[in-house]
Amino acid sequence: MSKTKTELQAEIRRLAREKNAVIMAHYYVSGDIQDIADFIGDSLALAQQAARTDADIIVLCGVHFMGETAAILCPDKKVLVPDVNATCSLAESCPADEFARFVAEHPDHTVISYVNTTAATKAVTDVVVTSSNARQIVESLPEDTPIIFGPDQNLGAYINSITGRKMLLWNGACHVHARFSVEKIIALKAEHPQAKVLVHPECEGPVVKLADKVGSTAALLKFAIADESTVFIVATESGILHEMQKSCPQKTFIPAPPDDSTCACNECEYMKMVTMEKLYRCLRDEQPVVTVDKDVAAKAIKPIERMLEISARLGL
Repeated sequence: MSKTKTELQAEIRRLAREKNAVIMAHYYVSGDIQDIADFIGDSLALAQQAARTDADIIVLCGVHFMGETAAILCPDKKVLVPDVNATCSLAESCPADEFARFVAEHPDHTVISYVNTTAATKAVTDVVVTSSNARQIVESLPEDTPIIFGPDQNLGAYINSITGRKMLLWNGACHVHARFSVEKIIALKAEHPQAKVLVHPECEGPVVKLADKVGSTAALLKFAIADESTVFIVATESGILHEMQKSCPQKTFIPAPPDDSTCACNECEYMKMVTMEKLYRCLRDEQPVVTVDKDVAAKAIKPIERMLEISARLGL
């Protein structure tokens, strides 16, 4: 007999206590998963939390590369993901072998990879970044440093535009952030002229230009909480609206529509593969376990640790 949502929640919390497991969730998973998690955050916060947790088991509710990052940072812990098939379109847009050939063609370049990459891609990288720290890490390098930035060309172009750098960009993108409609956001703004537009830097340039605030999910949430405005149009994966609404119940958050008549809002179908039932089975059975090849992990840990070290030094 299937369990009710309340029964699943109780069982998940019981299993987490018994197994000394910590449940971490990204802002883009469904609201019920966020509500039951011990910790929610963006990619930087999840990596930082994984690096310092004393739990025996880490359950990463997000997409597969996030589980890989936790496994690389915590080789002595068991890292689980509720659905091993929850991949990432951005990570998939940058196959490690193709990226390695691209890097080899530009041997004098420092290689910066977005955290939304596989462990194998990180293994041919000098430093990893997230949308929370990409600008600061790029600016921490000497101005004349030639840089390869991959895989998100939109984030890379945005960083180039605000830093004056001329990074060489890999041609990759997030399928969610790439499909926002400029025309539909302009129409929404006309309907709600008092609304401020919040945009993730993975969006395409014309969408970014409409923004009152550009930032990572964590930065957009912080802005929404602090700003005196009461209406916001949000151009990022709609999962973040759950925490925004919880933090600011008196404010209105409108998901920016995609340039696609077949879907009403921008959701990542991979993030939404994480369900309460899968989380319960994952903890109960301690499966699926995320494993990373030891040689790959030994190489991939270096750029991740460099990111964490620079972030800590810069107070990020």
